[in-house]
Order: sequence, then structure tokens, then C-alpha cells
Amino acid sequence: MAAITYIDAINRTLHEEMRRDDTTFLIGEDTGIYGGVFKATRGLLEAFGPERVIDSPISESLIAGMTVGAAMVGCRPLPEIQFADFISPAFDQIVQQLARYRWRTNGTYAMPVTIRCPWGGGVGGGVFHSQSNEAWFMNVPGLVMVAPSTVRDAAGLLRAAIRSDDPVLYWEHKKLYRSIKDDLPEGEEIVTEIGRAHVAREGGDVTAITFGYLLHETLKAAEALSGDGIEVEVIDLRTLLPLDTPTILESVSKTGKAVVIHEAPKVGGIGGEIAAILAEECFWELDAPVRRLTGFNTSFPAAKTMEDYYMPNAGEIAAALRATAET
Repeated sequence: MAAITYIDAINRTLHEEMRRDDTTFLIGEDTGIYGGVFKATRGLLEAFGPERVIDSPISESLIAGMTVGAAMVGCRPLPEIQFADFISPAFDQIVQQLARYRWRTNGTYAMPVTIRCPWGGGVGGGVFHSQSNEAWFMNVPGLVMVAPSTVRDAAGLLRAAIRSDDPVLYWEHKKLYRSIKDDLPEGEEIVTEIGRAHVAREGGDVTAITFGYLLHETLKAAEALSGDGIEVEVIDLRTLLPLDTPTILESVSKTGKAVVIHEAPKVGGIGGEIAAILAEECFWELDAPVRRLTGFNTSFPAAKTMEDYYMPNAGEIAAALRATAET
């Protein structure tokens, strides 16, 4: 059993699900002949042909919009937005059509569409290829959003999303593509339940709530603090919409303290929503204010030194957790 990377898990799962269900098809910019700008879709054109692996024009509106009609006639489309930064031209199709049709038609039409969205910084992509824009969709009923942080969940959440009858935005972190590995047995059908967070590390002093690449930085911080007698419970959200509120509340009720960590700017970010939930549902169990550690309220920087400064790292996370634990 060989260890595979995060991007290998995505590629393998796409192959397996497209073999399993011939109503699936892939569409996106450079996804066919080129195999994807990150090579996530390599080999799919050769395996399934140009009718199921479609190189689209540079039009995110088209990529998302045509999947609505395809879903209505029984297909299970797998569109790719090459970089999540460029999802905005497809905003109307995603928000007003994909997210609404199942409700609007009283369940007559499902929208089993999984939109893969490479997101996040740390790869030197600059302002237009590094953003964390998940908060744009947080208040859209009918959408589901998942963000795998591990190789196993990259496979398991993608499989669950493809098999779901709801439209899913699948946020895959570019920094994780080739930086982490795990042993996934060939042929094992991994399915990660959508809507369930994961307690990645148990602890009793403070809860850290995060997802994506920053899960790994948070785990490093938690291990460092353990040597000083501060035990951090780390929650990997995995599903961003809907949030697994019960798991969050259970953990914070136990520790009495919470730090929410994400890459996106603080203003309007997912951390504010989680902090509000804790204030409403967990006020009497809190022993300190909920702290947020995030990116800055600026555009994502281009210079490598500024990118490193912008993104929270293990040292900064440890400092925020320590300050909260000792409050």
C-alpha cells in the first residue's frame, strides 16, 4: 500500500466515481488535454473520452450554468473552477439557479453538481490565485460547502459530494496538493459524511477551530503547547455549510475557551459566524472571549515575504491559543 498525495486522492476518486456512474462528466478550463493546471484531472480524458471530459472556454459562467440543465436531465456534472478566485462570474448561476432549483421545484429536480474549487495561499500565486472566498457563499440556502484538510477526507468528501443530490462546492487547498501524504488502500471506498466535523486532537484547555491547510499548522501549535502543559482540542470543520454546530458546542462547553483560525480576512469571515454561534449557544460555558486569528483585511499579497506574513502560521497560532488558555 503506497502513500498517496492529496491531489492523487482527488484524481483517483474522480476516476473511480466516473467509472461507477456514467451520468457523471467533467467540464472546465484545461481539464482534458492538459490534465488540469494542477494535474488533478490527468488521465481522465484518455479513460472516458471527450464527451465526458470537456475542455471549456474561459467562461466560469458557462461552466456553472450549463450544469443546471445537465442536472435537470439526469446528469451528475463535475465542473471545475480553475482557481476559486475566478468563481465570481459564475455567482448568479450558483446562487440563483443551482442553489434554488430543488426548493423552487418542490424537489422535482435535484441539483447533483459538485464544483471543485482550488483555493488558498502559500503557493506564491499572488492576489488573483490565492484567495479564500468561502464566506461569499455562507448565507446561501441550498448550497453545501466542504473543505477537506487531509488526504483521506479529500477522497471521502469528494465521493460523498458526487453522490449527493445537492449542489456542493468542494474547496480543495492548493498548498495541500503535494505537501501531505497518507496510505489509502487501492479500491477502498472511502466516504466521509457531509455535515460532520472531526476532532483531530483532544484536549481540555482551549478549543481550536479551523480547516484546510491551517489544520496542520494548528496541530503543530497544539503539540508545541502540550510541552508547556496546555492541551488544545483541535476541531477540523471539514464541512463549512452546514456547520457541525453540535460538535463545536460540545468541545467549547468542555474547554470553556475557543480560537477560530482561517486564512480569509477577519471581517465577514466564517470565524465571525462561529463566534456568534458560541455567544448565542454557549455563553455561560465560556471563560474567555472567543478569539479569531485570520488573514488581514487586505488583498492577498504577491511578494513571498508578505505572503508568509499574511498567512497565520504555527507560531502565531500557538501564541493566540496560549493567550486564550491563560486568560
